Amino acid sequence: MKFKALNPILHSPLRLAVMSYLIAKHKSDFTELKAATKATSGNLSVQLQKLSDAGYIDIIKGYKNNYQHTGVEIRNEGIDAFEEYVSAIKGYIDQ
Repeated sequence: MKFKALNPILHSPLRLAVMSYLIAKHKSDFTELKAATKATSGNLSVQLQKLSDAGYIDIIKGYKNNYQHTGVEIRNEGIDAFEEYVSAIKGYIDQ
């Protein structure tokens, strides 16, 4: 049996949760992701930066109704990486 290596960026539970959420919604914001994942602000911030550094998401800083707002959007590279990750997991199950 030969198993495909799992993407270490996506293999983290919180990063995988964020990517799964963004696959479904395509974009979100920090507050919504924090509530959906039940992550702490600090941990979510660090994990979002790792996904951004990998080129999987864009982090958009700005203001909304005079408050700081952090938007998050999945990139095509992130969609491709997620699909490859899911395919690798399926390969583990099917063997």
